[in-house]
Amino acid sequence: MTTQQIPVVVLAGFLGAGKTTLLNNLLRGARGTRIGVMVNDFGDIGIDAMSVAGQVGSTVSLGNGCLCCAVDASELDEYLEVLTRPEARLDVIVIEASGLAEPQELVRMVLASENARIVYGGLVQVVDAAEFAATRRRHPETDRHLPIADLVVVNKTDRVSEAELIAVHETVGALAGKAVVVDATYGRIDPELLFDRVVPEGEIEGQMSIEDILYGEDGEDDPRAHVHTAYETVSLTAARPLHPRRLMAFLDARPEGLYRIKGFVDFGVADPDNRYTVHAVGRFLRFYPERWPEGEERLTQLVLIGSGVDAAGLRKELAACEQSGPQDTPDDHSMWGVLRYVPQSEEEPEQADVSA
Repeated sequence: MTTQQIPVVVLAGFLGAGKTTLLNNLLRGARGTRIGVMVNDFGDIGIDAMSVAGQVGSTVSLGNGCLCCAVDASELDEYLEVLTRPEARLDVIVIEASGLAEPQELVRMVLASENARIVYGGLVQVVDAAEFAATRRRHPETDRHLPIADLVVVNKTDRVSEAELIAVHETVGALAGKAVVVDATYGRIDPELLFDRVVPEGEIEGQMSIEDILYGEDGEDDPRAHVHTAYETVSLTAARPLHPRRLMAFLDARPEGLYRIKGFVDFGVADPDNRYTVHAVGRFLRFYPERWPEGEERLTQLVLIGSGVDAAGLRKELAACEQSGPQDTPDDHSMWGVLRYVPQSEEEPEQADVSA
């Protein structure tokens, strides 16, 4: 099982919430990241001045290394197969759901896909802060959609008062549970929340890109843009192996606001032959064992991304997962919790898709 899988992000929200605007901003800020777009909709889709009106089943090049497919949900796996071919060289796939779609159905189809080249990248639910109350009245199913979201983007925050925004957050928070909630205007969020941006060959990480020069860094030329979404990145390196049971306890109870976890885990004597790549987004969790590269120092290296998280607290909790010495050696059954989230060659049970 290769660990270089392509994350598939489902982007949902009712008509007018700002999904397409958010997607356009992701494409514009992609830099060297190659994004595949699947549009589960009909009619005019405004993606970077491209119209795919009624072209269900079409595949269109967007330039900038991006592809767009207009598909019916029943064709989802077929088009995932097309977009994940090695020659496409995509880094991430975003499915923009119809404004009237049931996002849980798209999520279920992604999770049920037998395509070994993809991994679930989370459900992003966009809500219109100014129309939120009215949307809930017209579409009571909103209350079903928010609880399954991994990230909720409260868009158009510039159109409401501070008191109104607080009220929206209170309702969204009550419905969305542990989902991360971020504010946005004009659909602008940092792509790093959703996927790892690729630095183009020849470009030094951190330097200004061509997009920065053309558009201004993070859209500075646009007075409507407020892109610096409040989120934190916490990095951890541990020289001592982690105890499988304590790490799983941390992951099962990971704090509100923690959206993504990625990196490598060393479980020491619990599995001396393999390191484990970890991929977590929202409630979704996967581990991928692979042989330790010959001569590589055995470390645990994790990156945690979230909004409103306690960085010092996270480091303390993860440090408590380290094995403290010979008296702290994991027993023979300690890896069972981890192995529950290792993909199997045959169809996996549903409970393996979403962490407890």
